[in-house]
Amino acid sequence: MDINELGSTIRDTRKERQMTQAELSELLGMSRATLSALENGTVSELGIRKVIAICSVLGLELIAQPQTRKRPTLHTLVSEAEQLKRGEG
Repeated sequence: MDINELGSTIRDTRKERQMTQAELSELLGMSRATLSALENGTVSELGIRKVIAICSVLGLELIAQPQTRKRPTLHTLVSEAEQLKRGEG
């Protein structure tokens, strides 16, 4: 899960629980701007303790697991094709 997926999950869960960003941020003692940046995937830095606190309040579980291999993006495929054309692959 990347930061965008984490933010989306937090936003969706908050809305399911009919909470505003202001209400959740007040419960957590953090700024609404920080919570908004996390939900939108634009947060520059956020400590793990804050993420755990958010998950705890929303009833979410944070799990660390090995990454699963994802299908390549179009950008990756185009880059590989260009490398093969140049004889670099």
